[in-house]
Amino acid sequence: MSEAARLKSTVYVGGLDNAVNERILADAFLPFGEIADVTIPKPELPSSTDPHRGFGYVEFELPMDAKEAIENMDQGELFGRVLKVAGAKPQKESNEGLGSKTAVWEQEAWLAKHAVIEEDKLATNQDQHNPPEPPIDPMLGLEGLDVAGPRRV
Repeated sequence: MSEAARLKSTVYVGGLDNAVNERILADAFLPFGEIADVTIPKPELPSSTDPHRGFGYVEFELPMDAKEAIENMDQGELFGRVLKVAGAKPQKESNEGLGSKTAVWEQEAWLAKHAVIEEDKLATNQDQHNPPEPPIDPMLGLEGLDVAGPRRV
């Protein structure tokens, strides 16, 4: 299955109680179609006592099953908690966006958005090597005048 088709078949489930595990989540979504995979991310910190981070992903075999699950389970209840069920979004690279250890101007997405065209770079370099001539002083030649204003003829 391609990554795009797989993404259309996957739903995000937020608001999970700590008692919910992958089996319980799979059982809750089984009425909507054949399930390919269930994932509940664990906390990244080893010192955490939580069994998971409060959300998970359910991947269905067919995209229409995922759509039906979203329509029926969003704002539904599981273990006394209201669920937020939506289509899954692609995962960001760990070095992209907020929270990354890479400066935003060094990230590929920022560079693609703010890239300077080669023609502009060449024009800038030419301007630096051939600076424009300074403008002509409009007051040049008026040193001998002792009265301000227009000349009377």
